[in-house]
Amino acid sequence: IKQYTDLPFLITLRQREDTTAYVPDRFLTAADLGDEGEGAAWKTVLLDADTGEPVVPNGSLGFRHTDSGIGKWNLDLEGVEPLLSLHSPTSDAVEVDLPRFDVGGEGGSVIRRGVPVATVGGTLVTTVFDLLFAQYGVERDGMPGTWPTDYEDDATYTPAWQEPITSVPAATVIRVAREFAENSERSGGRSMIALGAGTNHWFHSDETYRSILSLLILTGCQGVNGGGWAHYVGQEKVRPFTGWAQLAFGLDWVRPPRQMAGTTFFYHATDQWRYDGFGADELATPLGKGLFEGKALADCIAQATRLGWTPSYPTFNRNPLEIAESAKAAGQEPGSYVVDQLLAGKLQFSANDPDAEENWPRVLTVWRSNLLGSSGKGNEYFLRHLLGAEGAVRADETPIEHRPGEVTWREEAPRGKLDLLVSLDFRMTSTGLFSDVLLPAATWYEKYDLSSTDMHPFVHAFNPAIPPPWETRSDYDAFIAMARTFSTLAAKHLGTRSDLVAVPLQHDTPGEVSQPGGAVLDWLAGEVEPVPGRTMPNFTVVERDYAAIDQMMTALGPKVETLGTNVKGVTLKPEAEVESLRQMNGEVHGGIADGRPSLARAEQACEAILALSGTTNGRLATAGFRQLERRTGRQLADLASDHEGKRITFADTQSRPQAIITSPEWSGSEHGGRRYSPFTINVERLKPWHTMTGRQHFFVDHEWMAELGEQLPAYRPPLNIRHIFGDAQLGEDGRLEVTVRYLTPHSKWSIHSEYQDNLFMLSLSRGGPDLWMSPQDAAKIGVADNDWIESYNRNGAIVARAIVSHRMPEGTVYMYHAKDRTIDVPRSEVTGRRGGVHNSLTRLLIKPSHLIGGSAQLSYGFNYYGPTGNQRDEITVIRRRRQKVEY
Repeated sequence: IKQYTDLPFLITLRQREDTTAYVPDRFLTAADLGDEGEGAAWKTVLLDADTGEPVVPNGSLGFRHTDSGIGKWNLDLEGVEPLLSLHSPTSDAVEVDLPRFDVGGEGGSVIRRGVPVATVGGTLVTTVFDLLFAQYGVERDGMPGTWPTDYEDDATYTPAWQEPITSVPAATVIRVAREFAENSERSGGRSMIALGAGTNHWFHSDETYRSILSLLILTGCQGVNGGGWAHYVGQEKVRPFTGWAQLAFGLDWVRPPRQMAGTTFFYHATDQWRYDGFGADELATPLGKGLFEGKALADCIAQATRLGWTPSYPTFNRNPLEIAESAKAAGQEPGSYVVDQLLAGKLQFSANDPDAEENWPRVLTVWRSNLLGSSGKGNEYFLRHLLGAEGAVRADETPIEHRPGEVTWREEAPRGKLDLLVSLDFRMTSTGLFSDVLLPAATWYEKYDLSSTDMHPFVHAFNPAIPPPWETRSDYDAFIAMARTFSTLAAKHLGTRSDLVAVPLQHDTPGEVSQPGGAVLDWLAGEVEPVPGRTMPNFTVVERDYAAIDQMMTALGPKVETLGTNVKGVTLKPEAEVESLRQMNGEVHGGIADGRPSLARAEQACEAILALSGTTNGRLATAGFRQLERRTGRQLADLASDHEGKRITFADTQSRPQAIITSPEWSGSEHGGRRYSPFTINVERLKPWHTMTGRQHFFVDHEWMAELGEQLPAYRPPLNIRHIFGDAQLGEDGRLEVTVRYLTPHSKWSIHSEYQDNLFMLSLSRGGPDLWMSPQDAAKIGVADNDWIESYNRNGAIVARAIVSHRMPEGTVYMYHAKDRTIDVPRSEVTGRRGGVHNSLTRLLIKPSHLIGGSAQLSYGFNYYGPTGNQRDEITVIRRRRQKVEY
């Protein structure tokens, strides 16, 4: 923990107004010690235990993006012995106020404890280690404040305290903790926690994850084969990411792309923001500065958008093609033109008025995803506001006192924003049922494709056993056909246009050091100047030849060589690979792609993906590590150099699964035949984590995190939905009802959590929607196993058969996800319409901390960082349905 975590680093303390106590503020940096050099605001400080002097060790973010940091972005302490704690018989101590959330409502309350302190550079400081001890209640001699006396004391964070919350006996917690740590000590860190995605579905999932990680980090298990955090959630990322990204995002022809965080997009598009029952200020700790006072969650998105923290598309209330043309006509740079227009009030971010017609999504193509029947939290809001169908939303809109202060509230919410919904799928799902056009797609056994995940050490090929039958086409061929038709129409209606793209301050780029100190400075409030790429998004104009989209899609573009491929800050220019692809795939003749490698067929696209990624091309992996060696000053290239001549082709993957190559695209190593485990390169080769200190963090330095009371890992209970939104009970017909917590875990009776609608899987289940409940809850409302029941809340209603099982705890019910509307769904007595899907009872809520950007690891990264689609804090009312079912 001295070398691989932020625990020895110094945190400044700020005195609370009208008290003698202090609160943690931020990391002490080299800038605080008078250093005016580049990156000083991002170079964190610790004390040398041998000399007592402040030291700026290698590895922090201040060494990553600066010329002076070349060769210093590493975890080599160079003889420095970090001082973990300031505690000593002669140390001074002060009282600190820390948040607690087990009492006091959503924002919690305060607990006062003591930490040892020192004055460094004229600033009162303590270490992250000392703060963590205070947070968890580990008392040292001479510390003021309120402390638990032993493990049996019912004080925050003791084993006895957690027992009534989790139902796990205190003695079991103590035994498991000791065994976990002892095993780690004896095995060299081979204690592991494996968990699925369920934890991530709670509103306060980030704090839960940080608590889990804390146990692993404190026992030295991260970056060790056989130890650490195994987050098994399915195919979230592809191993040959770099090559895939070139084709998936069109980076070979035009960049930057528009990449949107889906949660905030649908939160706006489905008008769920209009039904929030609380504001951001209700989440804030009493220790905050009032940064969320009067703010709705939608206001937080609006602020995060204009500060460049999070993407927002559409970005503005004017067509970006017209904005680019206007800037050119005015003779201004795009960034300065946009700033002038914003300050003059002639341009507005669309996040400030999501319900204005010019900001609606109009065309939505859903490819191989059951958005409406599986993944869309708040299904009934999707139906009502996005599609204009008959949604079963029963919620009241946000009361006046919680409505947004800066986001425009229109008295009547729009219904039916979309003009066209297209679904490309080989199954008739709920999404297909509601689509205007349903394109027949090929299955896995009828197309060429690649399969890989971030967790499996092999790349596999799909090969068609038969050609796509009837009118079906592979995904690749279907999109090429659409591109050809679009290009023909675009030649008349669009041609070549300039397009203004707003890009957030992204992780692994200099944008992540644009807003130091975690300070929230808003240019709209006059607190800072509006500077594109620093205090607001970057603005870039790209040229789009709309009439040539089909030509670009079927050929590898020149930006692969001219601008190179980039992943995690490593940029390579693979000229040799492009030339090789010309030989393997053939060249295009004529048009704008003349002489470029062909991507006309799916097999050729697979070949390009494999050629352009270090995980499947040893030359690129080795070159990437050599580039990292220059920045880190550490030996890395040997992790891939023995495979420098290896190149996995699509034919190779067709012959058998191919083991991937260790690459800088990932943090683990397969070198020497070992299996992948994340962070082994960080631990063994002293390559920093991509964080502010370059280490694993316990303390998170940002004003919004402080406002939420989440600078350190903390217990935050589920949202009190009943308090926030009120009760949903009907009660008009005197029927018995029970209110319970509603969870939607990974599907039990299906294939990979989705396909429960084939005869084989239906025969294993009850043939339709079902809901698991405890015998105690069932008895309260007179329900027997296999009875039809109705479950409803403010978001919608579902009808299902009851599975009464002793395995369910009282007060909690399960409805496994992806119970589609296509299978045995009767009418609802509550709504009078067809019963809903599992997400008919859920909805989206945005946590402000997930929107932070421009600040080290708290910076937007595609498929890495952004708001979660949480739905597990929900409650529902259940009653027995009349057993004569109407369909």
